[in-house]
Amino acid sequence: MAAVLRLAKLAVFSTACTHLGSALSLDIQDSKDADAKNRPVTKVITLLKDMQKQLQKEADEDEAIYDKMACWCQTNDREKTEAIKTAEVRIDGLTTKIEELTAGSARLNTEIKNLEKEIAENQDSLDKATAIREKQLAEFNAEEKDLLQSISALKAAITVLSKHHGGSTGFLQMPKTHMLGVAAMLQNELSKHASLLQGVLTPNERRAAAAFLQAPGDYFDAAPTFKQSYAPQSGEIFGILRQMLETFESNLSASQKEELANQQAYGELKAAKEDEIKAGQAQIDSKTGELADTDEKNAQAKVDVDDTKASLSADEQFLSMLKEKCSMADKEWEERQKTRQLEMEAVSQALAVLSGDDAHDLFTRTFNPSFLQSSSSSDASKDFRASASQVLAAVAAKYSNPKLGALAYQVKLDAFTRVKKAIDDMVAQLLKEKDDEIKHKDFCTDEFHQNQLQTEKKDREEQDLTAKIEDLTMAIEQLAHAIEALKGEIAEMQVQLKRAGEDRELQNKEFQTTVADQRETQKLLKAALSFLKDFYAKKEALLQQKQEPVGPPPPSGFETYKNNAASGGVMQLIEQIVADAKSMEAEAIKAEEDSQKAYEDFVKDTNASIEAKSKDIVEKSEVKARAEGELVETKEAKEAVILELEQLSNYNAQLHQSCDFVLKNFDLRQTARDEEIEALRQAKAILSGAKFDNFLQRS
Repeated sequence: MAAVLRLAKLAVFSTACTHLGSALSLDIQDSKDADAKNRPVTKVITLLKDMQKQLQKEADEDEAIYDKMACWCQTNDREKTEAIKTAEVRIDGLTTKIEELTAGSARLNTEIKNLEKEIAENQDSLDKATAIREKQLAEFNAEEKDLLQSISALKAAITVLSKHHGGSTGFLQMPKTHMLGVAAMLQNELSKHASLLQGVLTPNERRAAAAFLQAPGDYFDAAPTFKQSYAPQSGEIFGILRQMLETFESNLSASQKEELANQQAYGELKAAKEDEIKAGQAQIDSKTGELADTDEKNAQAKVDVDDTKASLSADEQFLSMLKEKCSMADKEWEERQKTRQLEMEAVSQALAVLSGDDAHDLFTRTFNPSFLQSSSSSDASKDFRASASQVLAAVAAKYSNPKLGALAYQVKLDAFTRVKKAIDDMVAQLLKEKDDEIKHKDFCTDEFHQNQLQTEKKDREEQDLTAKIEDLTMAIEQLAHAIEALKGEIAEMQVQLKRAGEDRELQNKEFQTTVADQRETQKLLKAALSFLKDFYAKKEALLQQKQEPVGPPPPSGFETYKNNAASGGVMQLIEQIVADAKSMEAEAIKAEEDSQKAYEDFVKDTNASIEAKSKDIVEKSEVKARAEGELVETKEAKEAVILELEQLSNYNAQLHQSCDFVLKNFDLRQTARDEEIEALRQAKAILSGAKFDNFLQRS
């Protein structure tokens, strides 16, 4: 279509020039008529050939530009596609690595907890064994001390008795104070070691001892009755003391052997438990270091996968933009090729039509007017200048162009050569201004388009960054609240743990007091019951063994001594109270064990919860720190985008200042400039009428 328009304009221009030249040429030689006839068509053919060259040049330039674009598209498409594949493979590898590291971290945490539990159990076993050992040692020391005191007392008593034993009057000569001391010692030892002596002394020995204790001063009278004899009674008491001494020494030896065995067993248990605790702690230290290394690698892997995802997203966006731009370039290239091909075909067809022999003969006949006259005079030349001046003045007045007005005045005065040169210079200047204005208009259109695209892109980026900032701010606030809540919960659990420890301590003190009271009560009640049982048992035995002597009956004496009627009830009541005390002691021990277990479970669960919450605080703090860092980077990115938007806005304002007038008045200015150029050419054509052959060659 463009080629057809160009051909039409050229045809009109050629016709006008022909008629104008025919009207103005006055002196043409007959020998040049044939050459002059063909010159307008020759000019058209030359212009068409120039158009062909220009179109081919533009096609070559477009092809070079498209080759560069295609190379850029292929290179970047290949590189970005490869980068995307590499990033996806890396993300898959990092994801697998993160899963493995997370599983390894969980496994190490579980193993560390199990080891800590095992160490705690071993420590608890060692503490319990130590407590039992301390209790055993205390009981042994008390028992050993008591037995040593008893053995020492018995040896002293035996020594005292041995000094007076052996004669019929030995014990009679013993001081009464010594006798009372021996009796007091014997009573104390029988009472203190009643359980130990149970089954050691026979009933007869117990009765003899009881008789001695009731009346130590009268037991060895100087004038014995028929029931008494000195030597057997003193020997019986002496034997009781020796038997008690042997029992105490035997029991002391057994206790010492048992203490040695307990001490050795405790030493072996302690060494084994300490070795187990040491080995467990060494494993904890090793696994803790491994856990720290695993967590560090996991955190770095997470950072790497985030960075890789960000790079992947950027590459995908760039690849999408590249494909879109390259697709548009391909479409534009195809359209430009198609349009230029049509234009070149039109020019070729027009050139073929004008270059044929028939067309040449036709143009020869057409441009051979017989009415041209070959006269030239100064008057005609003046008329030409006046006509050219009028044409130029009319256009100058229409478009208010002072240059054309000056040129119109100059045409009247100057010679043709100088005027024609001025016209040529002005036409060249107008053509250059026209080309510059077209380039400026294209530049403005392209820059406005690019500015709009970049502004829209940056607006989207700003919106995305603003949304991301809001999300990060909200996430940071939520994490901060969660961390503060966890810290509050940990503080509250620590307070509860402290209170539970204080309550447990008070409960244990109450338990110790209760058990001590119950055991002291049982001890006192058993002592009282022992005295009552010993008395009433011996009384019944004496009554059963009593025999009437041979000889005349004695005078009536005391009535038969009877047990107190309430004695049986009192002893039963005491036994019931002792049983109740034992039951209360067992209940107190059971309650203490339950309370201790509940306290230990509470401490264990609370410590586990505190540990879990502390770990959660650490994890949330790390996430919060990363979010804060990302927030700072996002804010900086937003500020950079805002700055770019400001620069784009400023550049847009500059474009409006530079381009608004051109874009608004482009068509009008182009039309005016074309008319000015046409007027100049008409004026030049008019002025060239004096030399028509030059006009035909240069028009």
